[in-house]
Amino acid sequence: MATLVFDIETTALPLENFDETQQEYLFREAQKLPEGPERDTKHAEIQRQFNLWPFTAQVVCIAMLNSDTARGQVLFTAEDYEPDAAEAGPVEFVPCPDEVELLTAFWDVAQHYDAVVTFNGRGFDVPFLYLRSALLNVPVTRKNWLGYRFATEPHCDLAEQLTFYNVSGREGAARRFNLDFYCKAFGIESPKSHGVTGMDINDLIAAGRYREIAEYCLRDVQATVLLYQIWKERLAGIK
Repeated sequence: MATLVFDIETTALPLENFDETQQEYLFREAQKLPEGPERDTKHAEIQRQFNLWPFTAQVVCIAMLNSDTARGQVLFTAEDYEPDAAEAGPVEFVPCPDEVELLTAFWDVAQHYDAVVTFNGRGFDVPFLYLRSALLNVPVTRKNWLGYRFATEPHCDLAEQLTFYNVSGREGAARRFNLDFYCKAFGIESPKSHGVTGMDINDLIAAGRYREIAEYCLRDVQATVLLYQIWKERLAGIK
């Protein structure tokens, strides 16, 4: 069964995209605070969270690899990006003019896969893609990827597997760590080792550094593939 490992990167939509009523709703918790530094801090905190919500952010990159062959694509939105014609390898970097084309290209690939592996994809990547596609009227060719939570097919979410479905809560032996921490613990090169993190995406977009986003997203997926292999060899099947 062909298995696709993927990850997405998102960036916040401009605040002016939202009318006064929407902004009032989004920043309601900040407005409850008295004017001053505390309110400003809360306002900035909420705005940073825009990246996490499909109604306040957009997809700017999707990296995907076949778990068996390590071949794949990185789709990324870019303005006036000229790909290197001499570039060749198992992973193709594909610039897209906008989010609609990026999502369309992703779902075109997705229809050829029966299973998916992610890190936190059940809670973030998959619902984000479904909702952004619905908002932009992009046909979704794989509507079963959320699946049953306590199953690893068609979706194996390593964030759930490595916590045994949150059996320990936030502080127990199987508490959840981020991908960077798991990679370092298992001896896998961290995707953050090159100095870029998910917190940098908005700034990289603003600076037009699209390829750096694509390469970071690919490193996330490559690390997820290695972590998936370790999970399959050492932990899969434990009930």
